[in-house]
Amino acid sequence: QVQLKETGGGSVQAGQSLTLSCTNTGGTLRGFRLGWFRQPPGKDREYLGALSWNDRRTYYSDSVKGRFTIARDDAKNAMTLQMNSLVPEDTAVYYCATGRLILSSLPYASNYNYWGQGTQVTVSS
Repeated sequence: QVQLKETGGGSVQAGQSLTLSCTNTGGTLRGFRLGWFRQPPGKDREYLGALSWNDRRTYYSDSVKGRFTIARDDAKNAMTLQMNSLVPEDTAVYYCATGRLILSSLPYASNYNYWGQGTQVTVSS
């Protein structure tokens, strides 16, 4: 069974970068798609983007396209999220999730079967 864990969160200043990792310590991710979400305090969970594990194709929400980059890290059996030019509005708990999803279902959290516990990112001005 897939088991996901997010790492790399922390506190940074506005304008800095941060890279999160989503590591799988369970079964294979072959055939799965993985997504990144975040949840700011008091707000709904927001879809950021996703990765197809088999072919490494990536997908992004318009809100982070060009500023965030998703990639597959084979050495760590992980998906990464590189975040550049961070602003205070990026402050949130960041989650990764996975499942056997079709492309149209990627933005919707309820379609994912496995979730990590989340990692906090705090951006100060």
